[in-house]
Amino acid sequence: MQKKTYILFSMIIALGVFAAACAPSPEVEPTKAPVLVPTDIPPTSEPTKEPKPEPIIVTDDLGVEIVLKNPAQAIISISPSLTEILFSVGAGDSLIGRDSNSMYPENALEAVDLGGMWDGIPVEVILAMEPDLILAGEIYSAEAIAELRELGLVVYWQANPVTFEGLFDNILDISVLTGTEDQAVEVVASLEDRFIALQTKLKDVDELPLVFYELDASEPANPWTTGAGTFISYVISQAKAQNLGDSLAGAWVQISSEELIAQNPDVILLADALYGVTPESLAERAGWSDISAVVNGEVYGFDPFILSVPGPRLVDGFEQVVEILHPEVNE
Repeated sequence: MQKKTYILFSMIIALGVFAAACAPSPEVEPTKAPVLVPTDIPPTSEPTKEPKPEPIIVTDDLGVEIVLKNPAQAIISISPSLTEILFSVGAGDSLIGRDSNSMYPENALEAVDLGGMWDGIPVEVILAMEPDLILAGEIYSAEAIAELRELGLVVYWQANPVTFEGLFDNILDISVLTGTEDQAVEVVASLEDRFIALQTKLKDVDELPLVFYELDASEPANPWTTGAGTFISYVISQAKAQNLGDSLAGAWVQISSEELIAQNPDVILLADALYGVTPESLAERAGWSDISAVVNGEVYGFDPFILSVPGPRLVDGFEQVVEILHPEVNE
């Protein structure tokens, strides 16, 4: 009996195991593929295009519009004042040609010397140099400039200044053509500060000496001087003095010894000292030894290029004239 019970129990267990083994497996849901959500990807940006430089457009003192695609890089200057301005604004390296009188600063001498222009402008030589800009001063007529322009040359004509404000404007105008405006602003600010500083020192000066500015005494009895409306006359007046030449007719005029002796200047400035004229040789002219300036030793040699060339050095000239006429203001 026990044996039958054991066998039955064993069969029940075996059937249970078999049933479990044969039972269907539970359904497993298949893994779902991940859903890809598109993201906003910015489109590839195109390379930034360099902006085209704006052309330089200015109007010169003849009223002619000048257009340059870029700042001038190959410049010919046929006026000393414009050559000096060019270097003052940091564009001297662009000077390729100059007139013979453009001798300052010293670096200007490295440019091709085109002559003194007394026999005319050397057009063929200039055309061969292929400048992108020519700078010309007031000494050249509108007709001469028009002839250059008819040949396809770009010419900027600038009038001489008659005040320091005009000088500062001239400097800034040239800097636009050369793309050196920032440096020009600094130069003008410095020159203006020096001018204003001396004006302040002179404001209480009441004594106005009479000044004779001698330009040329190749005819000693009838020397040349500068009249009203010139920058030299303006500088003398700004230095708290009277320009003797203002009483004459004309900007550049001769005066007779008789007239000069009668006016009896207090100070004589010899702009022809570089050509051998001295206070001693001046005193030897007939009747000149009695002039107050000669009697009192108030005859001075003066660098003609500082005031005769209407460039940045005009402020230097102003300072020198003040030092001669009113040295007490700098004490």
